Amino acid sequence: MDKPHVLYRVDRGVATITIDRPAKYNAFNGQTLDELDAAIVRATNDPAVGVLVLTGTGEKAFCSGGDLEWAAGSLDDLLNLDIRSHRLILSCLKPVIARVNGFAIGSGNHLAYFCDITIAAEHAIFGQNGARVGSAAAGHYVSHAANIIGHKRAREMWMLCRRYSARHMLDWGLVNAVVPMAELDAEVDRWCQELLAMSPSALRTIKQSLNDLVDLTPQKEVIERVAPDFYQTGEHLEGANAFLEKRKPDFSPWRR
Repeated sequence: MDKPHVLYRVDRGVATITIDRPAKYNAFNGQTLDELDAAIVRATNDPAVGVLVLTGTGEKAFCSGGDLEWAAGSLDDLLNLDIRSHRLILSCLKPVIARVNGFAIGSGNHLAYFCDITIAAEHAIFGQNGARVGSAAAGHYVSHAANIIGHKRAREMWMLCRRYSARHMLDWGLVNAVVPMAELDAEVDRWCQELLAMSPSALRTIKQSLNDLVDLTPQKEVIERVAPDFYQTGEHLEGANAFLEKRKPDFSPWRR
C-alpha cells in the first residue's frame, strides 16, 4: 500500500479530513476512497467531534475526482465502484463543511455539494467531468445536484461539463461563502465555532429532516438499468485515454 492518502486530525471539536495527493490534484483511487470513508466514520463515531471539515492538501485542488490512470486500468473496480462517502456524509448527523481550496471537479464537485456547508477560496473552480471523459455518472451523485442548484442548472452542469468560478457557484447556491485563499482557514473556523455553539441534538434532527428529501439510488443500479454494457464496450476507455493523451474523445461509435 502507498503512504496514507488521507490525513486526519481533531482540534477543539473539529475533525479535519484532508485528501493528501497534491501531485495528482487530490484525485482519488481505491485506497483514497477506503481511507476517506474510514475517516468520516471515525469522526462520526467520536463524541469529541462536533463538526467535520473535508479538504485537500495545497492550494491547487480540493479534489479533482477519480484518478483516470487508475480508472483506465481497473475495470473490475469500476464495475463495482460505489463511492460511499456521499452517503456517509449524509448519515453523519454532525455538520460537515467542505473547505474548497482549489479545483473541485467530478467527484470533488459532488463531494462539495453533499457537504452541509461549502466554503470556497476565490480561485476555486467547480464542475463535472463524466460526459467529457466517458464516465457513467449516475444515481444520487447526479440527482442531488438538482436539490442544491435546481434542475436546469444541474442538467447544464452535468451534461455540458463546464467550469464555474467560486463566485458563480455562490450565485447558484452551491457555495455558502467565498473568501481569498489567505482567509479560508479563518472563515472555515468561524463557521465551525458557530456550529459548535449550537444544540447537537437540534442539528441532528435538522440534518435528518433534510436528508429525508434525498434520493439515494446507487450509481450501479442506474447503470445496470440504462447502460448495462457500458464498461464492456470501450466507451469509457475512449474518454479516459483521450483525456490522458490530451485529445478530444470520439464518442460517435456509441450513439444509438
